[in-house]
Amino acid sequence: MKTEPSCPRCGRAVQPPGLWTSAWQCDVHGAVAPLQGVRAPGTSSLEALLPQARVPVWIPWPLPANWVVTGFAEAGDERSGALATVVALSGPDPLGGVGEIAIVAEDPGVGLGARLAGLDGPDPGNGFDAAAADAKLRFDGHEIALWNLAVGRDRAVYTGEALAHWLWLVFASADTGLLMCEINSLRDLRDINDGGVALEPPFGAASPFLSRVLAPRER
Repeated sequence: MKTEPSCPRCGRAVQPPGLWTSAWQCDVHGAVAPLQGVRAPGTSSLEALLPQARVPVWIPWPLPANWVVTGFAEAGDERSGALATVVALSGPDPLGGVGEIAIVAEDPGVGLGARLAGLDGPDPGNGFDAAAADAKLRFDGHEIALWNLAVGRDRAVYTGEALAHWLWLVFASADTGLLMCEINSLRDLRDINDGGVALEPPFGAASPFLSRVLAPRER
């Protein structure tokens, strides 16, 4: 059964465009880019997402050892394209057990990254980048500066700007954030054909974190 679009910031049902507006409307947050249902991990999901993406579809590359892609999500509609994308990954937590990562690229104001981070959002907030960067990643020969946000004990969050879009790395649990020491660079899956076989990501079981945090909610 197809999941109805919801608000990317809170998960409430949204009203479709109508006679007086071309925007989807949330009763709480007003005009929003509608969040579509979480996509299962697999090549067919990726092939369906990539033509819609108006922002990067980020993946750490190379992946940390034994990590796999566990799902996708996007916010936007057929008219706008995907204005926010999420790639979920899962693998061994550095301190034991299983960890998860959600990597978000989004236009300012969408609020999907902030929701996954557990923030009111929609964006990281003023002053988050006032100090020196806490981490740096490379993409296409350029450095991307990231700052660690204080979001609580159940996850770790790094955020910054890349290619004029917000970039979020949300780690669940917080211990999984230690992987920032192993993640050095990103690739944009929109360039998967340029990467050939070397950029074909491995897939695993569906992400519990993504399904739980992005589940639609009652009004």
